[in-house]
Amino acid sequence: MSESSSLDVDRLRARYSAERERRLRSDGIDQYLETSGSFKSYVRDPWAEEIIERDPLFDEVDVALVGAGFGGLLTGARLRELGVDKIRLIDKAADVGGTWYWNRYPGVACDVESYIYMPLLEETGYMPKEKYSKGDEIFEHCQRIATKFDLYRHALFQTEISDMRWDEDGDRWVITTNRGDCFKAKFVSLATGHLQKPKLPGIPGVESFKGHTFHTSRWDFAYTSGDSHGGLSGLADKRVGIIGTGATAVQCIPHLGRDSQELLVFQRTPSSVDVRANRETDSTWVDSLTPGWQRERIENFQILTAGGIVEHDLVDDAWTSITKKLLAMRLNNTSGLSPEELAKTMEIADFTKMEEVRARVDELVDDAATAEALKPWYRQFCKRPCFHDEYLQSFNRDNVRLVDTEGKGVERITETGVVVNGVEHELDCLIYSTGFEVGTDYAHRTGFEIYGRTGESLSEAWEDGVRTYHGLLLNGFPNLFMQSIAQAGFTVNFPYLIEIQATHSAWLINEALTHQLGPIEPTEEAEAAWVETIVLRNQGSAESSANCTPGYYNKEGMPDDRSRQSGMYFGAPTEYGDILREWRESGTLTGTTQQREGERHAQRNL
Repeated sequence: MSESSSLDVDRLRARYSAERERRLRSDGIDQYLETSGSFKSYVRDPWAEEIIERDPLFDEVDVALVGAGFGGLLTGARLRELGVDKIRLIDKAADVGGTWYWNRYPGVACDVESYIYMPLLEETGYMPKEKYSKGDEIFEHCQRIATKFDLYRHALFQTEISDMRWDEDGDRWVITTNRGDCFKAKFVSLATGHLQKPKLPGIPGVESFKGHTFHTSRWDFAYTSGDSHGGLSGLADKRVGIIGTGATAVQCIPHLGRDSQELLVFQRTPSSVDVRANRETDSTWVDSLTPGWQRERIENFQILTAGGIVEHDLVDDAWTSITKKLLAMRLNNTSGLSPEELAKTMEIADFTKMEEVRARVDELVDDAATAEALKPWYRQFCKRPCFHDEYLQSFNRDNVRLVDTEGKGVERITETGVVVNGVEHELDCLIYSTGFEVGTDYAHRTGFEIYGRTGESLSEAWEDGVRTYHGLLLNGFPNLFMQSIAQAGFTVNFPYLIEIQATHSAWLINEALTHQLGPIEPTEEAEAAWVETIVLRNQGSAESSANCTPGYYNKEGMPDDRSRQSGMYFGAPTEYGDILREWRESGTLTGTTQQREGERHAQRNL
């Protein structure tokens, strides 16, 4: 416990609590605004060169994959490997890529090592150029996957689903779109993404600003010049403001600071920003790799970052540094400890790590007042940790100024600028780095409703909270797969979870097609048991999250039963994946309407 000897634990607890309290909203004003109606311009597609002209389709496919990001691509790839032919990708974008299609802001890159973040590297024969790949390279890899597995065939881009309805007589999903399509699918896999609908801050006067404005997820290079690598020469004579200091802002602010005449950063809550230490891929290391290296590396990272133990840290980055320090303190101090004492030990470990993060701010930021405002006063995982080697140093530039709102947020927006603490800051350009909708109804986020076996909508079925079996299957919605983090395994490397779900979905779809099984859905009992498991597993996390500073992780500091029910499956590092793998290996389709048929099939294979 020597590391904690200099910590004033009571002072830190009090500071964390005070910082949380002053960020809670009590004025009744909505935190965020929907990007629709008069704000619809914020979600236009700036990357589509032209509208894809085509006739409406009235055909049938085996599998409709809604969403062409990693979820749709990985499911499609695994289906192709199993021999499934009639697959259709559907996306409102003009190409594959999902978040990597839309997000092309300056500095965009993955914050998890590219060798484990970018899927199917061995299958496609590709090696990333750097430890943390830039956005355009990841987008190109998405296109590579789609080409390799023939997923462009039958794909529908620039297409938005209007609704989906289960046809009980035909055992098919009937899908209609805004392009006049009305086609059928035996199976549907929903991979629409957890963070996909941009949101604006609920600040009075948002509609008033007369200067130029846009959301970071729809960056306007026609105005700024440059590209995702920077070179924003169009801002050389502009006074620019950016609202938000989360993961996106941390990546684009160094470029804005470098190229703007003046940059004002409006901050409610600072991010935790640790070392990134990016570097080019070592060709000698690449030559040393043997088949199966990526799966081994992915599993190694997952075990470490989910609290497990491995002999060697293959990734060895800031993510694994965080968890190794927490784990080491836990292992060195757990002998005979009560649950309360263990919790205190882990709290001290967290305090120690965050003291390091705050000390880094002092080391890198020259102005003492600015440095103090940039320090995060909350536990490590209250917000997604950030990693960057230029963000904090940006505030040493003469043309960059942090406008700290001291947790209250921006007061209002006028025709000419932004008001904080009664002072108006005039701007030529205002950029919103305010993230995406989280916690709203599925239909609200995606823009379409889903009607199941009895005609009940998904919104109605989930009126009291998310309900799934294994985080994928839904009672009352046959042959439907919902890829999401809700009620699924915990990970900081989301493609790891996507791969688990894609593999499971593809296997079950192929099993049903091969053996001509009837519609598959979970029983009410199996779904209820999984929901109960999620709620029980989330109790500790929910209590910890409730004490965090407000953010999208904890429903702006006000978690409730619904948000707890939509939490992740917390268990051993690879437990969620193991559950699905063992379920498949049993061959019994336990907990579904096809369970008995599955048992007979298993007997036939003995």
